[in-house]
Amino acid sequence: MDGIHTLLVVVVVILTLLLAVVGIQVFLILFDLRKGIKKLNTILDDSLLGGGLIRTEKLSGILELFKKKK
Repeated sequence: MDGIHTLLVVVVVILTLLLAVVGIQVFLILFDLRKGIKKLNTILDDSLLGGGLIRTEKLSGILELFKKKK
């Protein structure tokens, strides 16, 4: 029974460490995703509201083109 308990403790410790590493990686991925979405949001706000690359009249024209095809 001593060998089985030792093996069980080793397996539990390894799985705990693995779960902690996976949790940290998921947190870092979510943090990067949040940062990317914020950056995309600022780009879209600047382009739509600031009169930059995308103009609303061009967007409505493109939408009308797609509506006519249907």
